[in-house]
Amino acid sequence: MQIAISGNIGAGKTELTRLLARHYGYRAVYGPEEENPYLASFYEDQRRWSFNMMVHMLYANVKQLAGLAAEGVSFVRDRSLYDDAAVFAPNLQGIGVMTTRDLATYTKLFELTYGLIPKPDLLIYVRGDVPTLIRHIQKRGRELERGIRLDYLTNLNVRYEQWAEQYEGNMLVVDTDVLDFVERREDLGVIIEKIDAQFNGLFGGKEAEGDAR
Repeated sequence: MQIAISGNIGAGKTELTRLLARHYGYRAVYGPEEENPYLASFYEDQRRWSFNMMVHMLYANVKQLAGLAAEGVSFVRDRSLYDDAAVFAPNLQGIGVMTTRDLATYTKLFELTYGLIPKPDLLIYVRGDVPTLIRHIQKRGRELERGIRLDYLTNLNVRYEQWAEQYEGNMLVVDTDVLDFVERREDLGVIIEKIDAQFNGLFGGKEAEGDAR
């Protein structure tokens, strides 16, 4: 069984990964352990190194997911393979630090590797308004996130919503503005009930929290 958790920076993906992995007895997976050798260069010159950074990230993600598939283990993964291709790479192009040509090449590479990796049995999209994201980011106090701009988070939110509308597969939408699954045990219980319903075939497709409580 494979659960992938997608969502903007500060949405709560890492915490939900930990909580669900513990509940179901699955492995918690937090992204490739392999260090991206282009990351430091990207922060120094984003236009020069954005493509290289994203390609290496794609390679590391596919390598990790292929290894998990070969092991045959059940896992919950913080971020899906689709986040970079559907949201972050197009956003880099949109803000002018990745060329249209590089984005097209990256997208072709993603499409080539996409079929090699099994789709998640369930993809959970954790949605949150920008004030909620900012509150979560400030609470965890990561140094690299201190300079994140409001317009950057807003643009990512728009792209996540567009992608979620087009996603073809089993998706559960969790509204983190409504459900505080970290602080309120009963809210986590609501999410687990909806996941169990997905697995048991009680409903299919997209189910937005707040619409069917």
